Amino acid sequence: MAKGYETHQARTLALQGLGKDLARRAKSKCELTGAAGVPLRAYEIPPVAAEPEIDRTLLVSETCLEMLERPERLKGREWQCLAEVVWSELPAVQVVAWRMLNELAKREDWAREVIAEVFLDEEVETWARSEEL
Repeated sequence: MAKGYETHQARTLALQGLGKDLARRAKSKCELTGAAGVPLRAYEIPPVAAEPEIDRTLLVSETCLEMLERPERLKGREWQCLAEVVWSELPAVQVVAWRMLNELAKREDWAREVIAEVFLDEEVETWARSEEL
């Protein structure tokens, strides 16, 4: 058990090391919703690399983190911001928005329409499809 704990602690410290760079890139806002003035958390995009990488990590609000951890709770038009952020210049944002939209498309017509119009670079689409929410 100690080895697992040590591994977790080391990964947490490595993620914290990305904190300033993530905050700078995100301008201290949620990279999915644009929410400012709310607690933000680092979210590593699955599949997770051996070492935390800034290009595979987003800064998200606690609300977004909860939805990413429990995608079955995603619903409603409150997530229409994803229709814009899926076109982000950051591949990590595109991947997570695409995955969330696909989950929403199971229940929401507007999300199905957005997904039908989205075009991702081949590499980004492969990454997005590599693991669902």
